[in-house]
Amino acid sequence: MTMQSAAAPSVSVILPSFNRLQYLRCAIESVFAQTLADWELVIADDGSEEEVRAYLRALQSEPRVSVIWLPHSGNPAAVRNRAMRHARGDYVAFLDSDDEWLPAKLERQVGALRASTGRRWSYSGSVIIDANGERCAPAVLPRPHRGAILELLLQHEVSIWTPTVVVERHLVMEVGGFDEQLLVFEDCDLWIRLACRSEIDLVDEPLARVRRSHDQHHGEANHGTPCAPAGTGHSRKVRRLEISRRAHSLVERLFAHSTLEQASLRADADRPAAAMIVLRAAPHRGAACSGGPALRG
Repeated sequence: MTMQSAAAPSVSVILPSFNRLQYLRCAIESVFAQTLADWELVIADDGSEEEVRAYLRALQSEPRVSVIWLPHSGNPAAVRNRAMRHARGDYVAFLDSDDEWLPAKLERQVGALRASTGRRWSYSGSVIIDANGERCAPAVLPRPHRGAILELLLQHEVSIWTPTVVVERHLVMEVGGFDEQLLVFEDCDLWIRLACRSEIDLVDEPLARVRRSHDQHHGEANHGTPCAPAGTGHSRKVRRLEISRRAHSLVERLFAHSTLEQASLRADADRPAAAMIVLRAAPHRGAACSGGPALRG
């Protein structure tokens, strides 16, 4: 029976690949080791070398695995989106090719989502491993949260690692998937849009092993970085989202703060340009100086 004719699985695992065969094998083995067996694995290969392509071709004999062959783009958002267009599961789960899951990952998170009310996506705890797969010293990360997290994301108060996320496939479709114009922080951008539509669930136990190495695939190096909406371009985008008045006020403060920081950096080299930046920020200066949550970074 082909994947196309089989019943839709509970979870579609989205895995972008680009070389790094030694890590890719471990990532894929961690999918096959899942205690929840009702999954499909959709691999989008971003123009890997022949050694990796041969390994992936052999995997295509597995009924739960499909491989999408792409010319190299170096755009992780576009690669993940191509895989998601082939996904059929009720949920999608993201796994980068240098990371690994613990065996109960999908069972725990899918079970929690199905038992929750109104929460359409989930994340979990994680541990950081080095290039050899050994656990690193514990990282200092923001305290985990569940529920409504939009304002916390905007304030860098919560960190969501890409390999820990499980989300309703239809929710990802509703918000448009990853923004292919972003080569970095494309995951953070998606989390913000998801948080505008749904509360998040948390399985507060380490279910993913996130690798820190010097060999990371194009944009995957930011998959553990807290959301960084600072910068006028990102702030303008967030301001257009349908969000609460409180969140909108926070975004206005972030926008003003970011714009004034840019003006300060430009002041020595180009004072007229710095003055124009300040003028653009003028309507928001009151917000930047008002009370409310402290600005980060």
